[in-house]
Amino acid sequence: MLAVSSGLSTFAQTAPSKPDTSRSEVETIEIVAQPLSGFEKLNGTRTSFGKLEWLGGLVLSSSDKRFGGWSGLAMDADGQRLVAVSDAGTWMSSDVVYRGGRIAGLTNATLGPIKARDGGRLKRDKDRDAEAVLLLGGTLKRGKLLIAFEQNHRLGYFDIDGNGVSPPSRYLAVPAEARRMRPLKGFEAVAEIKGGRHKGALIAFAEHLLDGKGNHSGWLLARGRSSVVSLTDIGGFDPTDAIGLDNGDIIVLERRFRWLEGVKMRLRLIRASEIAAGAVLAGEVLLEADMADEIDNMEALSAHRAADGGTVLSIMSDDNFNGFLQRTLLLQFKLKDDGVMTRVSR
Repeated sequence: MLAVSSGLSTFAQTAPSKPDTSRSEVETIEIVAQPLSGFEKLNGTRTSFGKLEWLGGLVLSSSDKRFGGWSGLAMDADGQRLVAVSDAGTWMSSDVVYRGGRIAGLTNATLGPIKARDGGRLKRDKDRDAEAVLLLGGTLKRGKLLIAFEQNHRLGYFDIDGNGVSPPSRYLAVPAEARRMRPLKGFEAVAEIKGGRHKGALIAFAEHLLDGKGNHSGWLLARGRSSVVSLTDIGGFDPTDAIGLDNGDIIVLERRFRWLEGVKMRLRLIRASEIAAGAVLAGEVLLEADMADEIDNMEALSAHRAADGGTVLSIMSDDNFNGFLQRTLLLQFKLKDDGVMTRVSR
């Protein structure tokens, strides 16, 4: 969701209102994909960006009015299928097409509503605001998801299969400190820690809830208990998503907006050794991009393993249902195998 403190709420007001998806049904949709010529607008042949290698990207669109607002993304371990969730309360699943090792399109796409626990419709907008999705087990054709919501802040467990996303089986208890999150500043960056001493735990950051020292508030969630962690604020960026790597490291996606400079995006690596109850996490910046690059309101992050074994990051934007001013982008980068990064297993 767009950050009020940075002026993005005003920007969002110029966009059409979110579609009311409360009466939405599961339907197949067609997605048009236009390839980007490069990541750096004035140097499309450049592929090396710090510790990342540019693999390609797409501008996505659809005639379906529910398409857009994508705030969370999960990929199968081989990158052949994805699911995304929107802040209008929908999910979208599709197969991913590659040509020559580069992402080329989305096919067999289905879009449907996120349901209430009783299987009914989520009638209130504040109940439909999904901001993150994780694949916790299985595959996107038969697996377990966690979906995070803001406004009505909650973390829910869902099943996914060939028919789509089922109603939630249960919700996690929200940490007491997290109840201070403002309606549009809730759980944005949520990741599963996949290795190390905290394996199996969740780590969640609020989009913009600063502690007394100006750091972003976060929580470690494991075995029904929570402990506080924090993420250093570097230059006024807010966390918008996160993904776990196999060794217990996580990568955090961050965003900043200023009217005079536009949108910026950053990827930050947090080492497993840093993560502990009460820790202040600083990490290492992998990439920072601005309006000279092909970015938009980048909100969703996932990872998978390519055919050659390398780790690929997929980053998706939330267009705020404003197709006139914004775009739905799906970007991919490969982590350079320099002995520092870890690969995502199948």
